[in-house]
Amino acid sequence: MNILETKGLTKVYGGITANADIDFALPRGKITALIGPNGAGKSTFVGMVSGRTPATRGQVLFEGRDISTLPAHERIQLGIAYTFQITSIFPRLTVYENVAIAARRLFGKDPALLQTKITRALEKVDIAVHAEQIAGDLSYGHQRLLEIAMGLVQEPRVFILDEPTQGLAEAEVTGFIELIKSLAGDATILLIEHNMTVVMGAADWITVLDQGMVLANGTPEDIGSNAAVQAAYLGKTDA
Repeated sequence: MNILETKGLTKVYGGITANADIDFALPRGKITALIGPNGAGKSTFVGMVSGRTPATRGQVLFEGRDISTLPAHERIQLGIAYTFQITSIFPRLTVYENVAIAARRLFGKDPALLQTKITRALEKVDIAVHAEQIAGDLSYGHQRLLEIAMGLVQEPRVFILDEPTQGLAEAEVTGFIELIKSLAGDATILLIEHNMTVVMGAADWITVLDQGMVLANGTPEDIGSNAAVQAAYLGKTDA
């Protein structure tokens, strides 16, 4: 069963079509990767799904409900969390305080429960030991983990991870793959990622965008052997 779907989702900027008639499905409890070359329309599409970008036409359905006109904050309240390509932490606050800000909307009326939820989120991403450290002093990799903890503490039903491994050292990427896989089940994950090692290692299903349209859907094996995808994105063509 799909937790989120789009039907005919389209965005036109001043006569230029960024996305055209995208039909997309996000299977519940799975990791779906959205890939494509630069300029393929991934960011615009995710913006429309999250409510940060108004669609020109088409629908976004969440649990069968049409949420196409809901603003981003109301979609967050429904359980759609989104981490950005660039870390969006509060660098002058502690790690704990960052997660507390994200959690207060849900658990702020119960201090004991709030503390429990924060601690669990930090433990899930393995940075509880840094709870009292100033967030801006963390390594870049730990800042990315903090941002994921800020999303997790909201207990999202859909968790959109936008380039979570961008800027990470190769040694850190393996740990991120395992972390992302461990999150599936607790939340349905939409992963926007350029690193094909991450995509092939973590995703259950892949959707490929090219020139604002869906080029292909399939398992990692399907996508890896798809000639059209190879030509458009993976940099391979038949000799």
